[in-house]
Amino acid sequence: MTAQRFSDFGIKSPSQVFTGDKVKIFRILNREIQVCDYRIEPSKYSEGGKCLYLQIDVEGVKSVVFTGSNHLIQQIEMVPKTGFPFNTTIIQEDQRFEFT
Repeated sequence: MTAQRFSDFGIKSPSQVFTGDKVKIFRILNREIQVCDYRIEPSKYSEGGKCLYLQIDVEGVKSVVFTGSNHLIQQIEMVPKTGFPFNTTIIQEDQRFEFT
């Protein structure tokens, strides 16, 4: 009897794997970016907080941005999955970041 292959089960990886180098949000502020995907996980640094992981493309280069910005989290949760990818600019308004 031939053993089955793992790929026969059709099991996908439970977490999204983003590609590219990690960049600080300040490096992409006020620049046109394309947001390809995102995920939200519990923050490792702020108890009870959340962390937003963005898979972005800037001029053909894929990168990953991490932020605990509640405002960005709230905004991106309103984007339907069919809306990805989308182009935007992240700006800093007072002490918060926002998509424009």
